[in-house]
Amino acid sequence: MEYWIFFFVNLAISSVLGFLGELGITITMVFALVTLIPSISVAIRRLHDIGKSGWWFLLILIPILGWITLFVFYCLDSQAGDNQWGENPKEA
Repeated sequence: MEYWIFFFVNLAISSVLGFLGELGITITMVFALVTLIPSISVAIRRLHDIGKSGWWFLLILIPILGWITLFVFYCLDSQAGDNQWGENPKEA
């Protein structure tokens, strides 16, 4: 749930900034830089929720196929029970 809230809030803010014209481009670039590390962090935590290593995030470097694979991973249900990265995500 945390991943999707973060994703959709970022999408909404970026969409609004996209309509601001020339000024919006600059603000969007600054916003993207400010949210880069938190975005990666949330994505890796989501991978951990489904029992995957954070190294799977490197699939983002493979155009189309990597992006689709990550999207499918993000849509999977969280792993039941504790895993090597922490407590059961549904109970935390």
